[in-house]
Amino acid sequence: MSPRVVLVGPMGAGKTTVAGLLGAAWGVPVRDTDADIEAGTGREISDIFVESGEDHFRELEAAAVSAAIAEHDGVLALGGGAVLRPETRELLTDQTVVFLRVGLSDAVKRVGLGVGRPLLLGNVRSRIKALLDERTPVYESVATHVVETDDRTPDEVAAEIRELLP
Repeated sequence: MSPRVVLVGPMGAGKTTVAGLLGAAWGVPVRDTDADIEAGTGREISDIFVESGEDHFRELEAAAVSAAIAEHDGVLALGGGAVLRPETRELLTDQTVVFLRVGLSDAVKRVGLGVGRPLLLGNVRSRIKALLDERTPVYESVATHVVETDDRTPDEVAAEIRELLP
């Protein structure tokens, strides 16, 4: 068993929204590793970061990704930082991975003030820029396909992915 597609990208790329659209179009289940972590711990991601630290969250995230890749055959959306762990990148080697690329301006608009996003405490725009600069090469390294999301609706992004993966 393996996901039909794995969506990766930074916060604000639209992974969760596009995953839902793809799942509905293909008639397959949708899974989001951030939601899995929240359901499994009974805590919000932001609370885990604050109370237990980023390292603890990343451990939970790596386990959630590993379980989802092994158990799920629909559309899988990963948290923005999941690809930072080498073991997660290794798991993605044999998967169909779509990187939803978003530019700084669109990411800032979509994320807003970052409420509930622990990595954005402080200057939201500069933090998003730093995350994009750090993570974009990693997203590209695991991607089978790259889909641009700037100035596009989630429906347009999902339609392109459906064309890429008939």
